[in-house]
Amino acid sequence: VQLQASGGGLVQAGGSLRLSCAVSGINFRVLNMRWYRQAPGQQREFVASITNSHITNYADSVKGRFTISRDNLKKTVFLQMNSLKPEDTADYYCNTADRWGQGTLVTVSS
Repeated sequence: VQLQASGGGLVQAGGSLRLSCAVSGINFRVLNMRWYRQAPGQQREFVASITNSHITNYADSVKGRFTISRDNLKKTVFLQMNSLKPEDTADYYCNTADRWGQGTLVTVSS
């Protein structure tokens, strides 16, 4: 099982980014997928999740600004991030069960 995250970058506060996580080596349709993030010097924290039946859940800190979605044909999960804040700066990781992708860095400048 491989998870390949992409889409991070540098953006000004108030801007948007869309992260992607492509999954291979497993039946993607049955997976519950999650995004986590880890800021420098802090613990990794939950951001958003989507079940195999498309039920979503969000951390309070991103509700109303971030949207998680999935494309089962492309075997990819997305994280649309709008109204970004400097405190959203972190490495973002996709996860399923005990599998993790590599981080993709999001930097939000003030």
